[in-house]
Amino acid sequence: MTSQPRLQEFRLGDVCEIAVGRDLVEDRFSVTRTDKHVYPVFSNSVENYGLYGFYDFPEYERQAVTVVGRGAGLGAAFIRRGEFGAIGRLLVLFPSQNVDPNYLVEYINDKIEFFVESSGIPQLTGQQCAGYKILLPSIPEQQVIAAVLTNWNEAIQKTGGLIAANERHYTHELSRLISHGKYSHSHVGNFTHEVSERNRGGNDERVLSVTNSRGFVLPEDQFERRVASADLSNYKVVVRGQYAYNPSRINVGSIARLDDWDMGVLSPMYVVFGLDHAKVNSDYFLHWLDSHEARERIKKSAQGSVRETVSFTEFAAIAFPLPDLDRQAAIARYLNTLRDEISTLGVYAEKLKEQKRGLMQKLLTSQRRVRMESKEVAA
Repeated sequence: MTSQPRLQEFRLGDVCEIAVGRDLVEDRFSVTRTDKHVYPVFSNSVENYGLYGFYDFPEYERQAVTVVGRGAGLGAAFIRRGEFGAIGRLLVLFPSQNVDPNYLVEYINDKIEFFVESSGIPQLTGQQCAGYKILLPSIPEQQVIAAVLTNWNEAIQKTGGLIAANERHYTHELSRLISHGKYSHSHVGNFTHEVSERNRGGNDERVLSVTNSRGFVLPEDQFERRVASADLSNYKVVVRGQYAYNPSRINVGSIARLDDWDMGVLSPMYVVFGLDHAKVNSDYFLHWLDSHEARERIKKSAQGSVRETVSFTEFAAIAFPLPDLDRQAAIARYLNTLRDEISTLGVYAEKLKEQKRGLMQKLLTSQRRVRMESKEVAA
């Protein structure tokens, strides 16, 4: 077996022909696929893989790689395997014979960080793209690397699909068991009480925030720095099991239960409240907060305010489906099981992504070379 040649570095412009998407040909375009309009048209978007609609003619007829050249998602690369169209300054790269398209996509997405200095909407030109560099092993080695990474991509996508399906199932069951259950209703205020304990002794210095996606977080994890007053004596104390929300952001879901810490403090603007556990199961209440019914009721409460804020009095007036405690507990256990399954899949998906990142770091920087047969290396 002969030793493998060193990886060579090339400019993208030297190994790819780069075209730029044109204006939309409106009289030959359809938003939806028809018997006549069968050629996909791609734009500067990562949503739905950039698909914008369909042409009745192929603007480009070769396999290519498109790179988002404007706005959000700038630099994201996708492979285009056949006849297609491109609009809106979307960059279209046609690899030369010594570049595998799948390898090119993986390399651009993982190793190239496009930097565009702009005070407006960031835009990457074809000329700028051409100047970025890529490490190229032999074609057989590129193909093996691309195939290995494709296996990881498929596993990640499959897991993402399972998560999405389980989320839909959870949402359906949440609606069926809570929102559409034939239960008597009570006002939230009948089983909650506002908590206004202040951090007067300054004993707790763990400042927390409430987000609409991650619940309670440390501000430095969200903002990369601590965002708080130097004097925490007027901050509100929140303990494990209590709830808190931002009155100005509860209408977008910024309400959560403290589960990850025993205690913390919140800005005085937050509302903190506890539950009467003799009347309501905390897990049941937490699931209800995740329901479409709860979000809509909270939004309606906010609409009556000039600044769309929700005071505790307004929150306490919201109607709440309240079956007996045994029924609440049974529903909560079942929904907890569904959430646990989603969380387990989420952890697995992150592990797959972490493994892929480590593998790509080695394969795409020559830290680890794919073992090739002599005849393949020579090719």
